[in-house]
This record gives sequence, C-alpha cells and structure tokens, in this order.
Amino acid sequence: MGAGALSAVRARLPRTTDAPETATLARLPLDAQLAALCEILARNEVLAEVVRRVAGLGLPGWYVAAGCVFQTVWNVVTGRPPTHGIRDYDLFHHDASDLSWDAEDAVIRRGREVFAGLPAEVEIRNEARVHRWYEAKFGLPCAPYPSSEAAIGSFAATTCRVGVRAEDGGGPWRVYAPHGLADAFGLVLRPHPVLAPREVYEAKAARWRGTWPELRVLEWGGGGALTV
Repeated sequence: MGAGALSAVRARLPRTTDAPETATLARLPLDAQLAALCEILARNEVLAEVVRRVAGLGLPGWYVAAGCVFQTVWNVVTGRPPTHGIRDYDLFHHDASDLSWDAEDAVIRRGREVFAGLPAEVEIRNEARVHRWYEAKFGLPCAPYPSSEAAIGSFAATTCRVGVRAEDGGGPWRVYAPHGLADAFGLVLRPHPVLAPREVYEAKAARWRGTWPELRVLEWGGGGALTV
C-alpha cells in the first residue's frame, strides 16, 4: 500500500468517530494493514530513528512498543503531526540473565548515549524484571514475563498491544500485535483486563481522550462508550 493509497484512505476518514468510515483502514486485509502500519510509523522520524539506533545496544528480544506506536497511528489517521502528544518512546527488552537493578540501570545509561540528540525521551525497561516492582506500583502481583511479547500482551487495552522492531536496526520492520490492528486504525480504546487494574485503564483513557478526542473509549466492563 503506497503513500498515495494511504492518503486516499485517510482523506475519507472523518474527524470524529461518529461515522462508520472511521474504520476504513481497520477493514483492510491483514497484509494491507501491515503495509499501512509500516508506512504510517515511518512518518514519525523520531520513532524510525529509535528503531534504527537500537541495534547499537544489542538487546535481546527488543521491541519499540506501546504509546509511541499506536499514538503515531492515531495522529496520522486524524491528520495530526506524527509526533503529536507522544510523551516518550518505550523500548522493551527481555534479559533474565541478571535481574538486578544495577544491570538494568547499566543498559539505561548506555541508552542515553545511543539515543543522545533525539528530541524525545527513550524509556528502556527490562521486562524480565517487571514482577519485582509491579505490585509496589500498581497494587497487584505480576508473574514473571517469559518474553517481551508476554509483557506487551498484558497491556490494559487491546490498542496498546503492539510492538515493532527491525533486525539489526535495518531491513523490514517486524510487527507483534496479538489483537491485530483494527482497534488502532479505528480509534477504539478497548479494555483488556488481564493484569492492569481498572483505574489504570480509566486514567489512561481520560488522558488520551484529552489529546485525541476522536477516540471511542469502551467501558471496562464492556458495553457502550465511557464518558471521560
């Protein structure tokens, strides 16, 4: 799917989610969705540069994931600048060989050097040790993640469950999206209550809808839209 085709699709999208045309990209065949996603993400030059530079860290099982990915999609399909509203760029990896804070901090400090000069913060986290701090922060126990994919799979909304990477920082991007891409393209925030508590989902929904008012936010328990 080339730039012209994506522009034509986006031109048919309304500026709110009240009309069914909002889901045009969501109705594409999967291969076309993947092509559209990669084209959209490439428009975010910061994101593309983060993916390119990650190879310099040699991290196992890495993904650039979460907000910087699906929010880039929201921006492009609503006609905003690709980096609009993106607070940071999450870089996940999974290394169970050393679960100490010192080991993670060493990677974070190396990352500051690798990503120096970028106009955004890159937040690096070893998903193999999330279980060591999750309960203290969110009040719920978290079993150890066996992989970065498992960590992405625990996010509070289906839209959030997407990560991208490229082998050696170059070549075609690979996409991990266990719930597909329809919700991201369709501007739907759908709860995924497997780990994060309801208040986390609702706080994120309120913050994101303040920046992207076109979002259709679904209630935690299912049903209609949540007023936030």
